[in-house]
Amino acid sequence: MLDIKFVRENPEAVKENIKKKFQDEKLPLVDEVIELDTKLRAVKTEGDELRSKRNKLSKDIGTLMKNKEIEKAEETKEEVKNINDKLEKLELEEKDLDEVVLQKMMVIPQIMDPTVPIGRDDSENVELEKFGEPVVPEFEVPYHIDIMESFDGIDLDAARKTSGNGFYYLKGNIARLHSAILSYARDFMIDRGFTYYIPPFMIRSDVVTGVMSFAEMENMMYKIEGEDLYLIGTSEHSMIGKFINTINPEEDMPQALTSYSPCFRKEVGAHGIEERGVYRIHQFEKQEMVVICKPEDSPYWYDQLWNNTVDFFRSLDIPVRTLECCSGDLADLKVKSLDVEAWSPRQKKYFEVGSCSNLGDAQARRLNIKLRGEEGTYLAHTLNNTVVAPPRMLIAFLENLLQADGTVRIPEPLQPYMGGIKELTPIKK
Repeated sequence: MLDIKFVRENPEAVKENIKKKFQDEKLPLVDEVIELDTKLRAVKTEGDELRSKRNKLSKDIGTLMKNKEIEKAEETKEEVKNINDKLEKLELEEKDLDEVVLQKMMVIPQIMDPTVPIGRDDSENVELEKFGEPVVPEFEVPYHIDIMESFDGIDLDAARKTSGNGFYYLKGNIARLHSAILSYARDFMIDRGFTYYIPPFMIRSDVVTGVMSFAEMENMMYKIEGEDLYLIGTSEHSMIGKFINTINPEEDMPQALTSYSPCFRKEVGAHGIEERGVYRIHQFEKQEMVVICKPEDSPYWYDQLWNNTVDFFRSLDIPVRTLECCSGDLADLKVKSLDVEAWSPRQKKYFEVGSCSNLGDAQARRLNIKLRGEEGTYLAHTLNNTVVAPPRMLIAFLENLLQADGTVRIPEPLQPYMGGIKELTPIKK
């Protein structure tokens, strides 16, 4: 969310930013917010003047009573009562205006970093760099579910009976591989100096609206009926929420955190849920990175975060590339974002396995996350990135490490987490 003062003083810059995101329907919001803000400030000023007058009159009443000027004291009391009545109405008007301004401000997108490429949608995202050689083997690479089924490692039919589409049972060595990847990811990030967390898997509505846009909330979050609680879509939500309404000493920055959680998502939208596959599902697990830092340090941490994901995938012999999100594909709270995509030998193309985002002070402003330095308090910057989400990681892993005879090679860093196993051997043909 932008600073209202910035919108007030730079309306054309805010409108230009909206145009670059191809969200022209939001342009009227800027003028609406400025008009409402003018009314709000006028109401606040009038209220302050009335309170000042009331305080003076209240003191006068004491003096009048002391001097036994009873009639004049009663008149003054009546004047104070009238002021209180007017203040009550003004305070209600102020509250209503405050809420409307806030709601509209939360829909206006964050100002993008000037380096963000301009484009309408994800088809115009820009490839930055490739890491590792994308290989298409001479043998045919089966669909990822078929590979899993060759190890008797997945049961979609049973999951449909218990839960519907978008869920799965993993079992045997595929389940073990899933857990091994998460355990390796945890230690990989700890070795890079991040503090490990397991956060709450449910959060309150004030945290939800603090960490994401209304559109994301509507399309992603599951609400717990009858309670002010939502299932998290990623542990970033809990981890950023951990700092709500805090003032943190500057010397404690940065906070570099890595967190494990299950994730729950409606996945409403054009893509939908796969009937046979684990690429887009309602429930999965993930290892995440979150950083809270000083504003001047966020560009450095942005580069550190996406490099961590690249290094993680390359340590497991999976080719990846980085893709910078263009303006039209950039979520409203984000200043800059980059996707890490893994190579799919079966599809002969890359697919998204992680997303790195610098949110500037957007989340910090919504959640009131501040830092304290020598010159006072100021808003922190927040960043997040996926280390690994095993359902998609399993697809990349199985396709890239599949051998011609149907076995799957286990890279050396992962072997300790697999009990020393160096390869998986199919159970079914």
